[in-house]
Amino acid sequence: MARWYIIAGEASGDLHGSNLMRGLFAADPGAEMRFWGGDMMAAVSNGLVKDYREGAVIGFSQVLLHPRKFARRLEDCKRDIVAWKPDAVVLIDYPGFNFKIAEFAHKAGFKVFYYIAPKVWASRENRVRKLKEYVDKLFIIFPFEIPYFTSKGVDFIYKGNPLVDAVDRSSAMLQTRTEFLEDTGLPDKPMIALLPGSRSGEISSMMPVYMKFADLLRSLPEYSDYLFVIAGAPSRSLEDYSGYIGGREYVKVVFGKSHAVMRQARAAVVNSGTASLECALVGTPQVVAYRTALLNYLLARMIIKVRFISLGNLILDKMCFRELLQDYFTPENLLHEVRRLIEDQDYREEMMAGYARIRESLGGGGASEAVAKAMVEELGNH
Repeated sequence: MARWYIIAGEASGDLHGSNLMRGLFAADPGAEMRFWGGDMMAAVSNGLVKDYREGAVIGFSQVLLHPRKFARRLEDCKRDIVAWKPDAVVLIDYPGFNFKIAEFAHKAGFKVFYYIAPKVWASRENRVRKLKEYVDKLFIIFPFEIPYFTSKGVDFIYKGNPLVDAVDRSSAMLQTRTEFLEDTGLPDKPMIALLPGSRSGEISSMMPVYMKFADLLRSLPEYSDYLFVIAGAPSRSLEDYSGYIGGREYVKVVFGKSHAVMRQARAAVVNSGTASLECALVGTPQVVAYRTALLNYLLARMIIKVRFISLGNLILDKMCFRELLQDYFTPENLLHEVRRLIEDQDYREEMMAGYARIRESLGGGGASEAVAKAMVEELGNH
């Protein structure tokens, strides 16, 4: 009967945290939990300290903009950990905040588990030292991370990828198209899924291009009846998107159904990140698009060491689906690529074959439960 203190800082962490918590309760029925997260984690157990949507956990990029707020949240978290005295502190991704907690918790004598490794293989490799120094066990979720962390001498466990569980769980609750339309109030028209990301900067960068692309595609006679469905991020509201949509009746926003939106779409335009891997597991043809401020892009080009930015392409180590980045992210390029996704059957089939290889490489289901069981065993071994 262990006490677990879990910290997740965004929507994907809330999802994986909730599945991990279910696994922990299965492996350790008497477990007590206290956590920073969101609605999905709160649905599994009481003990929510801070909701990530309130800015409770702030990423590294915001530290310089809001140093006092970051410091205050950090101190609140440290005090709460010390007061509650957990048997283990479990950090889920979100390195800007969680690395600082890892150092604190380790020095304070708490067991530290890091679930979903920071992407040190892509950039900021200096963080490997912190993983080795402050983390008792790292739990990785991608097969290509195995040789990397082995070569760095980091103590890790790999049990597959929890996104497989999340997507398969949503598949088990799959709605028919009629049920989906009734539930969302959408008309029965062919759909394009749009996923602009969850951060305000991503939305402001992606949405104007998305809308111009929608206008271009709709102007073609064979696409004049298409609907463009934005999968709204859990941390956002309709107001975050409506200013960009304007009077476009053919653009709709749906919250809480990203997997369903993907499944019902003929193709998807996806901001790079977890959503692109989810799209591959769902099986919807996609193009990844991303743009950031020029300075950020130039800095990223200097420090990022990987060939691709999409997890699916990284897993295969080859281009399964296109990545339209920075200057290549234009309405015209999106138009060309989405038409190809819909009209070129050979292209679609080749992408589906790549999707099958991605799923196979991630292993079967049950990753969340396996990781939870491994955590309980690790705690019992010390």
